[in-house]
Amino acid sequence: MDRTRITMTTGWRFHKGDLDDAWYKGYDDTAWYAVMVPHDWSVEAPFSIENSSGTGYLDGGTGWYRLHFRLPAEYRGKNIRLTFDGIYKNSQVWVNSYYFGRRPSGYAEISYDISYAVTFGNTENVVAVRVSHPDVADSRWFTGSGIYRKVTLEISEEVHPVHHGIVFTADRITRESADIRVKEELENTSKEDRSVTARVSLINRITREPVFSEEQETFIPAGGSTKLLFTGTVLRPMLWSADEPALYDLKTELSADGETSVADVQKVGIRKLTFDKDRGFFLNDVPMKIKGVCLHHDAGVLGAAVRPEIWQRRLAALKACGCNAIRMSHNPHMPELYDLCDVMGFLVMDEAFDEWEGPKNKWSTGHNVYPPKHQGYYMDFPEWHDKDLRNMVRRDRNHPSVIMWSIGNEIDYPNDPYCHPNFLEMTGNNDKGKPKAERAYDPAKPNMERIAVIARDLVRIVKEEDDTRPVTAAAAFPELSADLGFTDSFDVIAYNYKEMLYEEHHRRFPDRPILGSENGKSEEAWKAVTDHPYVMGQFLWTGVDYLGEARGWPVYSAGAGLLYKDGFPKIPEYYDRTRLWGGTAKEPVVSDNDAVNVRLTLFDEPDLLRSMRFSDASDETGYLFQIETELLDAEGDRTTDDHVFRVQVEGAGELAGMENGSLSDLTPYTENYRSTYRGTMSVYIRRTGRGDIRLRVTCIDEKKGMLKGRSFDLGID
Repeated sequence: MDRTRITMTTGWRFHKGDLDDAWYKGYDDTAWYAVMVPHDWSVEAPFSIENSSGTGYLDGGTGWYRLHFRLPAEYRGKNIRLTFDGIYKNSQVWVNSYYFGRRPSGYAEISYDISYAVTFGNTENVVAVRVSHPDVADSRWFTGSGIYRKVTLEISEEVHPVHHGIVFTADRITRESADIRVKEELENTSKEDRSVTARVSLINRITREPVFSEEQETFIPAGGSTKLLFTGTVLRPMLWSADEPALYDLKTELSADGETSVADVQKVGIRKLTFDKDRGFFLNDVPMKIKGVCLHHDAGVLGAAVRPEIWQRRLAALKACGCNAIRMSHNPHMPELYDLCDVMGFLVMDEAFDEWEGPKNKWSTGHNVYPPKHQGYYMDFPEWHDKDLRNMVRRDRNHPSVIMWSIGNEIDYPNDPYCHPNFLEMTGNNDKGKPKAERAYDPAKPNMERIAVIARDLVRIVKEEDDTRPVTAAAAFPELSADLGFTDSFDVIAYNYKEMLYEEHHRRFPDRPILGSENGKSEEAWKAVTDHPYVMGQFLWTGVDYLGEARGWPVYSAGAGLLYKDGFPKIPEYYDRTRLWGGTAKEPVVSDNDAVNVRLTLFDEPDLLRSMRFSDASDETGYLFQIETELLDAEGDRTTDDHVFRVQVEGAGELAGMENGSLSDLTPYTENYRSTYRGTMSVYIRRTGRGDIRLRVTCIDEKKGMLKGRSFDLGID
């Protein structure tokens, strides 16, 4: 049979709190409440000043998930794999009472071969997942809690590609031809030796014709594996670029015992990356400046449980302002975001860690309010960094959008915690109000010379998994760390807010190009890019506002984005950037007049990942409809006047949340009412099954209650 992937969205049951025996298949979970996955329990609780400002004053804790499902008898004898795209954090997984392991990281993909534990036919299977997130001050931004990314069940033949074991690369790329290499690692999980014929095809996604195809015969012993290499040349290749993101389908077929099955299909691209020490970045021999933004992974009211349709709307807005690149700050993001970057034409800086061995300051009562807390990933870094880093590279290395790897963010931030006697006093770019003792050299803290040693090891790990892209890290204090060898092993020098060092460090390190990995939005910061050919570009902080990293109660969000949390562009920041970057977005007319009408607009762009019409894509259970709510004045222009609205949903849907983009609206995210903010709000409706959905938006503002309710039909049957 062809490989089958099933997304496990429904059927999950959830319990907030710890239990002793919930791992047991026979445990009675009938009293637990039903949830869809992805699910983030942190946004289901009210904001509380008792929680951490760093993570948005939202709760963590411990929770359990259980899923009951059946597998048809025809899957007996197949390989069954269960994959979680992300669980925050400290996950433990059982299947039918069999324990499969733990993973501290909240960002790593978690995947287990569960073939031996599952049953078939009418016998029920039970997956149990314990999630432990008691330390809500474990991050400098909102993380979420729970199984906040999708879960997939993959059914394959017993001879199949190793998980992430297919590697596609291309070199000697011109408009006339490209040499391609496909490495495939196949495994045989059966109890018998197998002779297999493997065929690899590269297929034009427009004509559906193969532009390359080759097959090889191989022998794989029982329980063993083998590696194959396929090479060839593609004539007149379609080159992937930010303007024309051309993609191919890479298809793997396996034949054994007279039967042929499709073992894998994935999108790949052919593009030439050049990082020139004097001339900067070239894509397919065309010089270009990276016009990037940094992104965190939440979406306000949805928390970290973000679906691809949310990101598609956000990326479309960023594209319209001239953005062509995304920095995945500061850990691996959901895989669908990389898929969207592939199909929409965004360059990606993929980032692994925000913290290594040393614990960074985590603000709990307001940004830069001392004393900080020091929980976080550093506790697991020594044991897990190798596996987590390889996991990111292996997962993402076939994406044409990914152009470089970052092994860390601001690891060299001064005195946080690394310091050095060369600087008796150090101040970082975000240290206003920092106590004098926190700026002074402290020999009891770890020596910054240590991070150069760790950096070399992390670069080695990345290069072992992928040697086709440069490796870098976002440096915060290169005034010191560059002197200590921190940047010596990097292919690209990347600095946060250090435009003043570009000229000096180009002279000091003439063999490497320079990149602004995190930058402010001033014209001067952009001029530092355009005035220096060797500077490849910049990544603005940030593309979208995000939860956490808050200045202090009642503010629970960070407001540095070009877009508000609800996806609406900021005026004038977004349009100023559009003019600077040569985007196409047109600034709307906005007044401060009284609102007399409300406009509800459904974001109904076709699903770019599955090449589906909106009506087909939105028929999927779990799909999030995005209703853009705008208040209008008597002239029909948007107004900044605000009103409180209540949302009622009937039929095959439920309210997933209302987000107005405010940084300090403490209305619990679970409520069905919220005020607009500067005249706009996004309403998210989750499909719960097939059938019509009826949405009614009613103004309940008693003071300004002149607006009539509006009904909206989401009927797609």
